[in-house]
Amino acid sequence: MTALLPESFQGTRDDITEQIGFIWGQIKAPLIVPLLKVAVFICLSMSIMLFVERVYMAVVITFVKLIGYKPEKRYKWDPIRDDVELGNSAYPMVLVQIPMYNEKEVYQLSIGAACGLSWPSDRIIIQVLDDSTDPVIKNLVELECQRWASKGINIKYEIRDNRNGYKAGALKEGMKHSYVKECDYIAIFDADFQPEPDYLWRTIPFLLYNPNIALVQARWKFVNADECLMTRMQEMSLNYHFTVEQEVGSSTYAFFGFNGTAGVWRISALNEAGGWKDRTTVEDMDLAVRASLNGWKFVYVGDLKVKSELPSTFKAYRYQQHRWSCGPANLFRKMVMDIVKNKKVTLWKKIHVIYNFFFVRKIVAHIVTFIFYCVIMPATVLVPEVDIPKWGAVYIPSTITILNAIGTPRSLHLLVFWILFENVMAMHRTIATFIGLLEVGRVNEWVVTEKLGDGVKGKVANKVAKKPRFRFGERLHLSELGVGAYLFFCGCYDLSFGKNHYYLYLYLQSFAFFIMGFGYVGTFVPNS
Repeated sequence: MTALLPESFQGTRDDITEQIGFIWGQIKAPLIVPLLKVAVFICLSMSIMLFVERVYMAVVITFVKLIGYKPEKRYKWDPIRDDVELGNSAYPMVLVQIPMYNEKEVYQLSIGAACGLSWPSDRIIIQVLDDSTDPVIKNLVELECQRWASKGINIKYEIRDNRNGYKAGALKEGMKHSYVKECDYIAIFDADFQPEPDYLWRTIPFLLYNPNIALVQARWKFVNADECLMTRMQEMSLNYHFTVEQEVGSSTYAFFGFNGTAGVWRISALNEAGGWKDRTTVEDMDLAVRASLNGWKFVYVGDLKVKSELPSTFKAYRYQQHRWSCGPANLFRKMVMDIVKNKKVTLWKKIHVIYNFFFVRKIVAHIVTFIFYCVIMPATVLVPEVDIPKWGAVYIPSTITILNAIGTPRSLHLLVFWILFENVMAMHRTIATFIGLLEVGRVNEWVVTEKLGDGVKGKVANKVAKKPRFRFGERLHLSELGVGAYLFFCGCYDLSFGKNHYYLYLYLQSFAFFIMGFGYVGTFVPNS
């Protein structure tokens, strides 16, 4: 090969190689090594924080399950019974809000499920808050509301002339209607959520008999978890959140966040906390933190499940994860001093909200997952002077992974895929977290998560079967491809010259980045 190249090119090439090697040798010892050691120390410290948090929650949830510590035993809960003298007035008035935006595929399911709730018909109001911009979809939703109204359902179709504040703005506007003043409680369901008929019978008693409770949160059940490998991965992550994080927060009377849907609020508590605010993309968490700082308690009912749909396209999932990662970090920035200065809650609750809920779970978890395992650890292959102890590289991440997996025993065989998938998504979450903390760029970006619904999935399957062609550029994600190339290079270097034997992990992780970088993940919808 050398003989085929012109001598002038060979000389230039050798000169450039020597110059790069010389520069690397000059800066490596005095600059690169110390910086990398500091980065490793910081990442190991963050790993320990996350490890302690996971172990703590594992101990608590084990204790809760062993003693059968259900919310019905912690709080007063009795079935609501008929009163001959009072009649239906013995039942509290309930408002059911369904915010939606161009939800063509799921609007019938959500409206139908809300209208099917078992509750005295004169003590419930269904409020459809339609922010749709597509006139065809708006017309369909309005017709659906009229159809249920003709059956005797008290349903209100509400629209507004702008989308200010997005979902928070719609919910806030919905509270201004005169009939809302008659209501005691408000149940909220996103457009893809389908509560069971007995939902209110199982949640309202907590609020009715316990005046210090502001929120009753139910668990999500995923109807499309088996649609593809990406939805299985999401199920594993969210099941941990619901079976462990939410359960522990509720059981220890500490704090857990409102999930934005499948929950019932006491309207007086919602108003006392300042109502809905659109200052971040996590209006649900914002409200929950403010209500908690006012001394209100929340209850999580883990055995009450509400059907919902997971985003099954990679594009939709990326937008959702940006919002879910950027919003909490931005809320932390805005509220940390309010939490510190608050005089209505205990010091322990302040520490829990600031350190456990926000700092470790919403910031540290994302940053350490990507920076440590996809940037710093591979870099130590190129700089062998920096060593990562085995407990930091193997034992802690392995333990954290196993503890995360306990929420979905049926998917234990997919654990390796889940690790690789979560590491790729951690890149987007880390970027979003920094955007939220620094309050720059896409900090207030709100893109409604695309739902496909059962009907369109069949159409998509047929369409893909008949027309397999697609525009290749639509599926390219350069950030994933760039990180994948970096990991692959580090893997090759470790295999050839290294001593750490990280190359197997680096190759697997680089392939995961490549697969997602080329868009071969999730359900592919042409021209979506």
